[in-house]
Amino acid sequence: MSGFVSIADQLTRVAIEKPCQAALITRDRTISFAELAAESNVCARGLQCIGLRRGIRTILMVRPSVEFLILTFALIKLGAVLVLVDPGMGRSKLKKCLAESEAEAFIGLPAAHLARVVLGWGKDTVRTCVTLGRLPIFGGTSYKRLMRWGRSLKDLRLEPVAANDPAAVVFTSGSTGSPKGVLYSHQMFCSQAALLQDHFQIEPGEVDLATFPLFALFNPAMRVTTVFPQMDFTRPGSVDPRKIIEPIDAYRVTHMFGSPALLDRVGRYAVEKGIKLASLRRVLSAGAPVSPEILDRFQRLLAPNVDVHTPYGSTEALPVCSISSREILAETGKLPEGGVCVGRSLKGVNIAIIKVTDESIDRWSESLRVSPGEIGELVVWGTNVSSTYLGRPDANKQAKIYTDERDVRHRMGDLGYQDEKGRVWLCGRKSQRVEVGQKTLFTIPCEGIFNQHPEVRRTGLVGVGRRPNQLPVVCVELENKNQWKGSQRLREEILALGAAHSQTRPIQTLFFHRLFPVDVRHNAKIFREKLADWATGQLNESGIGQRFGKN
Repeated sequence: MSGFVSIADQLTRVAIEKPCQAALITRDRTISFAELAAESNVCARGLQCIGLRRGIRTILMVRPSVEFLILTFALIKLGAVLVLVDPGMGRSKLKKCLAESEAEAFIGLPAAHLARVVLGWGKDTVRTCVTLGRLPIFGGTSYKRLMRWGRSLKDLRLEPVAANDPAAVVFTSGSTGSPKGVLYSHQMFCSQAALLQDHFQIEPGEVDLATFPLFALFNPAMRVTTVFPQMDFTRPGSVDPRKIIEPIDAYRVTHMFGSPALLDRVGRYAVEKGIKLASLRRVLSAGAPVSPEILDRFQRLLAPNVDVHTPYGSTEALPVCSISSREILAETGKLPEGGVCVGRSLKGVNIAIIKVTDESIDRWSESLRVSPGEIGELVVWGTNVSSTYLGRPDANKQAKIYTDERDVRHRMGDLGYQDEKGRVWLCGRKSQRVEVGQKTLFTIPCEGIFNQHPEVRRTGLVGVGRRPNQLPVVCVELENKNQWKGSQRLREEILALGAAHSQTRPIQTLFFHRLFPVDVRHNAKIFREKLADWATGQLNESGIGQRFGKN
C-alpha cells in the first residue's frame, strides 16, 4: 500500500482496478467500487459548495450505510477531519466530546440534529449542517440537495493532503474514564489497514461482515467487499444471531470481526441449531479478553483449518499484538491464573514493558523497562499509533513519552508481561489494580481463577477504599440469569477456588450481580469503576465498607 497518502487515494486505485466489484452491500443497496469513488467525488463537490474544505472538523452521526461510506470518503478527499463518536455513550459524555472536538460542521440524521439543537451539541462552533433523510428542519441543507449540487459541477478542486495531516478524531469508549479524542493522521489509517492485511493475509476480493463500522473504512484499501448486517451497532451483545448468520451464508462472507459479546451470542445459537459457517476464512474478536469457552464454541462453527484471532490494541494503537484460538486452546488458555495471552507484536509494531507508576513520564529511558517476566505497563510505538489526543494536554502528559528524537511512545494503561516466547500477557488496567497492603492484585489473573467455576459467566475484581489499603471484592455474574442471586453453596465454592491460589487468597468478599455494566462499543469490557461503586454500596448497607472510605 506504499505510495498512497490516504485511504481515499486507495479507493481511487481500486475503482480503476476493480470497478465492478461490490464495495458495500446492505439490505437496501449494493454499490461498486467505481460507483463509490464517483459518488464520493460528487459528494465532495457538494460539500465544497457549502464551504467545507481542508482541516474543517466535521461531526458525522450517520448509521452504517452507503451514505456513511460516501460521506466518509468525500470528507477524506477534501482533507476535512472526521469526528466519530459512539452515540450510545450517553448524553453528557456526547456533549462533552462534541464540545472538545470544536467541530465547525455537523452531518447527521434528523434525530441527531434534533438532539444537537435541544441539547446544545456544538452550539458554539458548528456553523454548517447537512441532514440525511427528511428536509433540514434544523437549518443547513439536505444530503439530496448536496448531491444534486455536486452532480451539476464538473471539477473537484482538491488541496493536497500530507501523510501526517489529521484525518479523523475518534473518541475512546470512556470505559475507564472520560472519553478522549484520538487524533488520526492519514498515515495512521493507511498503516493500520496494511498491518491488518499483511498479518492476517487478507486477499483482494474477500467479503467482510462489518459488525464494527469503523473497520469498514479499511476495506477499500484492501480491495475487500463490505457487508453491513441488520443490527444495532451500539449493542452487539444483543444482536439477533440470525442477522449475522444469514448474510454470512448469503454473501459467502470470508472475513468477520465480532466483539466477544457478539461471538458469545452467535456461537451459542449456532451450536444449538447445528449451524456451520463454512465460508469464513478467519474471525477476529477484540474489545475485551475473549474467554477460551467462547473461542472453543465459535471455533466449532468453522472449517478445521480456520482460526478465531484475538488482536490486541486500542483506539490509540491498533493493532498491536495477535494470537490465534488454536494457540489459546492448546496452550495459553489453560493458564487462567497467568492472565490473558494476546500473542506477539505485529511486524513493525514496537512494544516495551515499563515499571508501574501513576506519575507522568516526560522522557523515554531504557531504565524504565522491567525485568523479563515482571508485570509492568505496556508501551507501544509505530506508524499505526496516534501521537496525540485532541485538546487534552492532561491526557497527553499521562499517556505519552517522548524520546530524544521527539518521537512519541504511547502508554497503553494496561498491565502485563512477556513470557519466554515473546508473547504478551495482559493482567488488567493499571487504574483498576487492587492494593491490599503490600500485595497488588491484578484483575484479569484473579478473575481467571474464579471464572473456572462452571456456573460462573464472568467475574469482576474491584477494590473498595483507597490504595494501598483496599478491600478486595469479587463480583460474580452467573450463567443462569434466573438464579442470579446465587446461593450459599455457590458462594462457598467460588471463594474456595480463590483460597486455593496465593494471588486470590486475600479475596474473601463476594457479591452476586445480575448483569455487569459494560462499554457501549463492544458490550464486553466491564465498567469496573461502576461495579466498584455498586460494591461499595453493598458493603455500606452491611456497615462493613464504611471504614474503607470511598474509591
